[in-house]
Amino acid sequence: MNSLEHLVYMANQIARNFATMNDVDASAAVADHIASFWDPRMKQMIFDYLDDDGQELSPVAHSAIVQLQSKGAPPPQTRATEFNAVDEGGRSDAG
Repeated sequence: MNSLEHLVYMANQIARNFATMNDVDASAAVADHIASFWDPRMKQMIFDYLDDDGQELSPVAHSAIVQLQSKGAPPPQTRATEFNAVDEGGRSDAG
């Protein structure tokens, strides 16, 4: 499996993890995850793939990538990616 195939696999896997949500919310959650955790090179590769073909992406993953490419990152779906400032409590410190 090459890098691009692996990214497509991961995007579809993330979409499957949100399968219990409706498609609009699941797409936003996938877009949030990719925006938060994928590095810029990974995002650019999946954007290029979408521009070239994109047919291996699930409908939810495809919608998330289109959203990221056209509108940028959506607001966080959970507070898990909102980090604390120094001496601030109440949010995730992510480790």
